[in-house]
Amino acid sequence: MPRHSETRDLPYTPQQMYDLVADVASYPKFLPWTAAARIRSREGGPEGEVMLADLVISFKVFRESFGSKVTLWPGEKRIETEYLDGPFRHLQSEWTFKELPDGCRVHFWVDFEFRNKIIGTVAGAVFNEAMQRVVAAFEKRARTLYG
Repeated sequence: MPRHSETRDLPYTPQQMYDLVADVASYPKFLPWTAAARIRSREGGPEGEVMLADLVISFKVFRESFGSKVTLWPGEKRIETEYLDGPFRHLQSEWTFKELPDGCRVHFWVDFEFRNKIIGTVAGAVFNEAMQRVVAAFEKRARTLYG
């Protein structure tokens, strides 16, 4: 079961980073290997919102779609993701955004396992590098949006 955790201190507000990560529909514009995104539904309000979303991941000959339940906690500046359907046995992730004097601390972790052992073996070999590229893509997107 690959697991990755990363923390970065960035010169943006927690709200800016929260908004960037919560904008799942924009992921294909900047996130590596994300070919498409679709929001199935959104429910909730200011205390918390639940979004059901589908992402299409494409890498070389591998192309898979999976569904997630994304829970947005705007007051806590926290975003949780739970797996619904697709090629994984399980998938969970969490983003948190904490205020710093000159920006915010972004913490991200993900834990997943593919159903298919062959795909899992291939993905496991490049997993940490891939997750670092994903986090770097969010950081680059923040620079583009917020300067």
